[in-house]
Amino acid sequence: MIQNYKTKQRLINLVQYAICVIFGSIIVVPVVLTALGGFKTLGQLNVDPVGWPNPFLWENYIKIFTESRFFIYFYNSMFIMVFTVILDVLVAGFAGFALSRFKLKGKEIIYNYILLGLLFPLTLAILPIYIQLRDLSLLDKYWGIILPQTAFLLPFHVMIFRGFIRQIPGELEDACLIDGHGKLGFLFKIVFPLSRPAIATVSVLAMVNSWNNYFLPLIVLNSRDKFTLPMGSMDFIGQYLADWNKILAFFTITMIPAILFYIYSQKHIISGLTAGAVKG
Repeated sequence: MIQNYKTKQRLINLVQYAICVIFGSIIVVPVVLTALGGFKTLGQLNVDPVGWPNPFLWENYIKIFTESRFFIYFYNSMFIMVFTVILDVLVAGFAGFALSRFKLKGKEIIYNYILLGLLFPLTLAILPIYIQLRDLSLLDKYWGIILPQTAFLLPFHVMIFRGFIRQIPGELEDACLIDGHGKLGFLFKIVFPLSRPAIATVSVLAMVNSWNNYFLPLIVLNSRDKFTLPMGSMDFIGQYLADWNKILAFFTITMIPAILFYIYSQKHIISGLTAGAVKG
């Protein structure tokens, strides 16, 4: 009986590992092929797009820094990303705190109304967004990207913060009030320090979304000096021909910061999503 149980458990573990390998390959293989494609000549890429580079050509990666405005695009992406993360964490944190700790009439209605934002993708609302940005004179400006980008991130991130803050014991709030601190004192002295997993989760999700966003900057920005990294690939696209090997090298370099930050923060992301999204 025990032997059958162990055999069954091994089969279950084997199936789980196989599923993980399959899904991991689906994610990793395109990234690896993109990186390898950046080491090939354009002719090699056309003849054998998934083969091994022979030889490895580092010139494509070097030309990213010499033949494109990489550092200008990097600064633009960093500026937009930093302010998106700061604004997103502050607004989502305050909203999650209010919706979890304040006794408000219609609080659940407000919360459900915010969650309706999950049903509307950015591409569906791009025309009214464009008109509003034009009326507010925000076209071709960084804030024309930061504000809509943050607005579409908020529904999910408010849900994460609300779920996480609801886990904090009420006794801590009572003790904070006894010490003479109000709601804001409880928020800054207790809630935010204890909400580091939620803050890390929201920050990484906002960072990756902002860093990889191509569609919104493409619609809002006109000046080449304000282009973001995803738009920088246009430097290698001519009227009749695109240098796909250099484009792949460019995309590989732009992925590195987001991947490193995600790996560094993955423990906080998992704990934040578990406490916020699942229990919220």
